[in-house]
Order: sequence, then C-alpha cells, then structure tokens
Amino acid sequence: MSDPRLALEAIGTLPDAEIDIGIAALHLARVDAPSADWQAAHRHLSELAQKAAALAVVLDDADLTEKAEALAGLLRGAFGYRGDTETYDDLANANLIRVIERRRGLPVALGVLWIHTARAAGWACHGIDFPAHFLIGLDDGRGQAVLDVFHGGRILTATDMRALLRRVEGPDAALRPGLLRPTETRRVLLRLQNNIMTRRLAAGDLDGGLVCIGDMLRIAPQEAELWRQSGMMNQTLERVAAAAASYSRFLDLVPTGPMAEAVGVQLDRLRSKLN
Repeated sequence: MSDPRLALEAIGTLPDAEIDIGIAALHLARVDAPSADWQAAHRHLSELAQKAAALAVVLDDADLTEKAEALAGLLRGAFGYRGDTETYDDLANANLIRVIERRRGLPVALGVLWIHTARAAGWACHGIDFPAHFLIGLDDGRGQAVLDVFHGGRILTATDMRALLRRVEGPDAALRPGLLRPTETRRVLLRLQNNIMTRRLAAGDLDGGLVCIGDMLRIAPQEAELWRQSGMMNQTLERVAAAAASYSRFLDLVPTGPMAEAVGVQLDRLRSKLN
C-alpha cells in the first residue's frame, strides 16, 4: 500500500475477476489526492465489508429485493451516502476518499461502494454502464435487480429505466438489448477516473488530464483508445517522443483499420521531427 501507482500497475496485470473494486478505487483516489487520509478510507471499506458479512448471515435465504433494501439500509440509512445534486461537477465526487469523507458523490463513485459492500456479503453485483447514468445490478442467477445508487439504491422498474433513457436520448428512446449488460470491474474504474479526466480537461488542465490518462493506463494497459488519447495530448503539449511512444503502442493494439491509418499518419509526422 506504500506506492499507489505501483499498486495500480499490479492491478493492471490481474484478470478482471480478481480486482478488488474498493481497493483499486482507493489507489486511484490516492494518486488524485495524495494528502487525503487514505488510511481512514481504507478502514471504512473494511467496516463496510464487516457489516455486509453480518447482513449476509441474516439474509441467507433473502430475495433480491430484500438484499437491495438491506444494502440501502446500510449505505443510505446507516452511513448517509447520497448523490451530490448540489455540486455535481466537483472533482471530489469522483475521488473515493473524498466521497467517503463527504458521504456523497457521483453515481459511479457511489456504485463502487455499493458493489464493494455487496460483494463482501457474497452477493453477485456488477456495474451497469447505462447511458449517462451509472447503475448497479444485483444478480441471483435467475434475474437481476437494477438499483439507482445516486438516489439511495432505489430499485428501478422497466418504466423507470425507459424514463431515464428518454431524458438522455429523447422521447422516442426505448429499452434495447444490451443496455443492462454487466460492466467489467476494470471498466467501472475507468469510468470513475474518466470523470476526473474530463473535468480537468474542461478546466483547461491538459497536464492534469494527461496524468489521469497515465493512471488509467496503469490499470488498463491494453486499452487502445487511452493510448491514442495519450498520444493526442502529448502531441498538443509538443512532447514529441512521448506522443510517438503512445501512438506506437496504439498501433501495436490496433494495427489495421481507419483509425490505425489516421494514427499512422500522425506517427510519421512525429518521427520526422525526431530524426
């Protein structure tokens, strides 16, 4: 736990099923806010896990609704977690340490805590990359309950999800296959960190965005699009060698196709400057 970036690199070598979502998000939070009290946050994750294990004993034969209500009673009720509707775009809302301190955050940051807690209880739980609004799913092998953790863990009906989708995609939007597909743990973590990156870039902090990309690549070194974005940012900052290295890595992962051709053109230009 001494060096969070070394920990992130170790996470990058793990199969998705072996990633501890809470600990991984904690390491991301540490590099984003190095002065924050990560040890207190780590103790809180342990406390959530212990209380979840106790819930699991009581709810051994419970259905998905009962389990969802128990999670809500713990995270929303006992600990007061909620979505931040007042300062939604605050960077603290995507940093797990700050979310734990403030008891509020973005949907995906809260989702990390809910998934961590549910899995500690031994319950199958995953993220759902729903358009513009992160959800989680509890699964018992026969079906799943879809929870909106930003609004206290409310169980969503099909009508609720259609209404949510239409707010994003327009009045004609309809539920379609794949919308509720489970999201891998690594992709949940990337979505969490992407919130920080996009907010830094929106504030004109290109260096900060690039640092964020670097940490995302530590946990997802095979994510080709991140290498392309790293190349673009380095190129904008006129860091020619770094941009060329990032583009080369992209082409290792995506050697053919229209995007590879476009990146190849940029790489040739950069190499001409290095010669």
